[in-house]
Amino acid sequence: MNLERYFHRYGKATFTLFLINVAVYIVEAVLSRNPFWISDNVLSVLGQWNYAVRYLHAWWQPFTAMFVHVNIIHIGFNMYFLLVMGSQLERIIGSRRVAMVYIVSGLAGNILTLFLLPPNVVSAGASGALFGIAGALITITGVVGGNMQMAIINAFVLFLINSFLPGVNAYAHLGGLIAGMLIGYYYGKIIRRKLTWAYAYDYY
Repeated sequence: MNLERYFHRYGKATFTLFLINVAVYIVEAVLSRNPFWISDNVLSVLGQWNYAVRYLHAWWQPFTAMFVHVNIIHIGFNMYFLLVMGSQLERIIGSRRVAMVYIVSGLAGNILTLFLLPPNVVSAGASGALFGIAGALITITGVVGGNMQMAIINAFVLFLINSFLPGVNAYAHLGGLIAGMLIGYYYGKIIRRKLTWAYAYDYY
């Protein structure tokens, strides 16, 4: 299997993040002895169990949780959107920056979850990180296109549509989205400035 073409197609950072998520799910499935549904015991160690983070000093969980998924459908949908949106963002801002958006947004969502949901809650998934990638894409488009109002509306609609189904962690989505939008706004300004300079140079 030639992985090089997938790195080229989706981007080095995006496809690496994909492989990490898949590898973690395989470990989860082995530990759970079930490839389709991950056990609560495994999720409480590898995912984010708020009680463990707050009182048992499981400081790694807000980080590891963004690579952990609860079942085969969960990881399937998330990895599809990672490849689609991550590859788009990587073409715009590059590999290191898209990896940074994923990690910062995932942490933002998980930390918000840690403080706003009860101690007994166990959460997992790349959704916060993916909302960050989506938020960055939306905001960059808004800044470069000069229509931030529409970008904010699009982000708000995206949040509403995907955040109020049963079992969905809306706080992770919100934290990831806000973090991604802030990062996207910053890079959108840089891209717009470069485009303005390039246009002025060509014009004169």
